[in-house]
Amino acid sequence: MRVSNETKVGALAVIAVTLIILGFNVLRGKTMFKSGNFLYAKYKDTKGLIISNPVFINGYQVGAVFDIENANENLSEIAVTIRFNKGYKIPVNSIAAIQENPLGTNSISILLGDAPNYFKNEDTIKTAPSSSLLGDIMNTLSPLGEQTKNAITSLDKVLTNINKVLNDQNKENFSIILANLTTTTNSLNNSMASIELMLQKQNGSIAQSFENVNKFTKNLNENNNKINSIINNIDSTTKSLKSADLNSTISSLHTAVNELSVTLKKLNTGNGTAAKLLNDPEVYKELKNTITSLNTLVDDVRVHPKRYINVSVFGKKDKTTPLSKPIADTVAHD
Repeated sequence: MRVSNETKVGALAVIAVTLIILGFNVLRGKTMFKSGNFLYAKYKDTKGLIISNPVFINGYQVGAVFDIENANENLSEIAVTIRFNKGYKIPVNSIAAIQENPLGTNSISILLGDAPNYFKNEDTIKTAPSSSLLGDIMNTLSPLGEQTKNAITSLDKVLTNINKVLNDQNKENFSIILANLTTTTNSLNNSMASIELMLQKQNGSIAQSFENVNKFTKNLNENNNKINSIINNIDSTTKSLKSADLNSTISSLHTAVNELSVTLKKLNTGNGTAAKLLNDPEVYKELKNTITSLNTLVDDVRVHPKRYINVSVFGKKDKTTPLSKPIADTVAHD
């Protein structure tokens, strides 16, 4: 049977198309025959995941995405088939998460669990919401952006309040305040200059004060022995006072004062000689007359001695009249 050239060309074309399709699927990681180890994962959003995207465990590629199809008619859930290169033992509590990479290819990362049981071929693995570097950054920056927005709003309110406060009159007042601050600053500078002058080592008043203090301290040091002696004398005096029976002395003084008070009271109110001498004017007059008589007698003896001494040497006896009162120069005047 002779085959025409057209038939040969058509058959070659079919074979070529078939090889191209098979080769394309092989390059994508999908074969016409479903052989190997598979797990299924269901996602609400695959984040642009495509067939032949790699699957990693701890950063090591263990397989690839074999197929992606909708799990139901409304596309609320998408089923992803994962084909493993070998029969790896994956714990049943492991999780498959989509890793987004804005600068490269998305992938699936399997986080291994610690269950003692392992997945069997064509089991379904649990999934987690997809994560990406850009998504993590945005999630981190989102609160910061909100805080920045709030800060800008608060700053706008503050600036509005400042504009309300800074009217023309207040601006003038602020100018006056700034001028006063300038004056105060100049005064502080002058004060600092004065303080610096005071703090000079040789001519400053503080330095001179310290020098005087040093001199005073030196004098105290030089007179230390004298000060110690004075302190010892004071201590001795204090001990003597402490050892003295001051209570007995004070009691004796108190008794003497009481007795003196009683004596004075008796002198003022009593009937004795001393009391009458102090209080009775008649006694005073009699005492004064007695003294006057004594003065008269003494003056008469001095003026007329012959009347009282009869000695022949002086001649005959003086018979003149005796004095009746003392001579004026010998009388004690009141």
